[in-house]
Amino acid sequence: MAIAVVLVLLVIGSLIFHFASPWWFTPIASNWSTMDDTVILTFWVTGVVFIAVNLFLAWVVWKYRHRKGHKAKYDPENKKLEWWLTIVTSIGVAAMLAPGLFVWGKFVNVPEDAAIVEVVGQQWHWNFRFPGDDGEFGHSDATLITPENPFGLDPDDPRGSDDVLVASPELRLPVDQPVKVLLRSKDVLHNFTVTQFRVKMDLVPGMITHMWLTPTVPGSYEILCEELCGMGHFAMRGRVVVTPREEFETWLAALPTFGATQALAAADPAAGAGLYAVCTACHGASGEGNPALNAPRLAGQQAWYIRRQLDAFRDGRRGAKEGDVYGAQMRAFAAMVQDDTSARNLAAHLEGLAAPQPQATVAGDVDRGRRLYANCANCHGHQGEGIWALNAPRLAHMSDWYLVRQLQNFQHGVRGTDAGDYYGWQMATFADALKDERSINDVVAYINTLDPEPVRTARKD
Repeated sequence: MAIAVVLVLLVIGSLIFHFASPWWFTPIASNWSTMDDTVILTFWVTGVVFIAVNLFLAWVVWKYRHRKGHKAKYDPENKKLEWWLTIVTSIGVAAMLAPGLFVWGKFVNVPEDAAIVEVVGQQWHWNFRFPGDDGEFGHSDATLITPENPFGLDPDDPRGSDDVLVASPELRLPVDQPVKVLLRSKDVLHNFTVTQFRVKMDLVPGMITHMWLTPTVPGSYEILCEELCGMGHFAMRGRVVVTPREEFETWLAALPTFGATQALAAADPAAGAGLYAVCTACHGASGEGNPALNAPRLAGQQAWYIRRQLDAFRDGRRGAKEGDVYGAQMRAFAAMVQDDTSARNLAAHLEGLAAPQPQATVAGDVDRGRRLYANCANCHGHQGEGIWALNAPRLAHMSDWYLVRQLQNFQHGVRGTDAGDYYGWQMATFADALKDERSINDVVAYINTLDPEPVRTARKD
């Protein structure tokens, strides 16, 4: 008898939770309302079955409970009941599957007037590409990927010279314009998902997948990867901003083409040496850094990372947060690097500088730090050499006191909180894994023992 009561309460509680729950779909912002309709229909069919089966089971438990003087009767077959179950089950299954087939038929037929954008995923960030005036994408190949050609486009394919590159996790789309989204992965399996759009699709290495949608509501929407793609899977975030067409066209026109990026002259370290003269007062003539002036070592840091940080200081993504006293100082100096050519030259000069390894100033438990660093090695390399493909800078042979300060800044929200600082936000989520000051000191003490030079030499060879 108690079991029957529990089953009835289970049904009542489930109904209350479903209808009174504050959790529901995010507001839709695309043309795919049929996705919601299909899911809701599935809820109704499975909900009716759930209620019927459990109430029937409760009735059976109560009806055929043990009672003195009653004897069970064995009935091996009931063809009438079997026919009814077969018919009702078939109707229920058809009610769930048929609408989905119609939605799928619409999903695989892209409108002829759809614009095209390519989504490129890799551990653990997003980039995007638009076709140029010719309306065609140039050929891409994973073997062509380099720091200067992160999209892996073929420079010998003339169709790719006018392709517009978005080297950022932020994508913009015009409202009310159908868009065909081509999906390409550089490394492992990913999944491109914007919950407000309802449609999503896997990015499969070695092939191009696609989906389509029409954004209908202007706004900013988070991009997620919904396929477990490695340790940083949870932090593989981006943003789609849906805007009026005029704003979209203005944004698109300001982006570089592949041809323009390839036409850039090679960085000139000698010219960068002249620019660096202003920096020597704090960072030292050889980029060795000066803790007394709160200036970290710059010598040997990767050029791509130095350029990114200069851009972040100039754009206000770094150094503008209240409490970031030293970042604010650096913003003023970064403003002197007035264009991308100067930034590239300066970064090339710093990458080529050779300075003695800084003297260790941070003490900690190296063995414990080794265990903590196991997570960091997935991005920054096992010898702290930095991996540009993962947007992770070199850590080994850098100023240890500066590493401690930046980890603290990430934890306290001084860095990584600006809306446009996607990689800083990623780092802030990982920095939270270091629960106390001791953990920070231990992991930095271990970084002091690393030697990135054999790794760099082996890669050059």
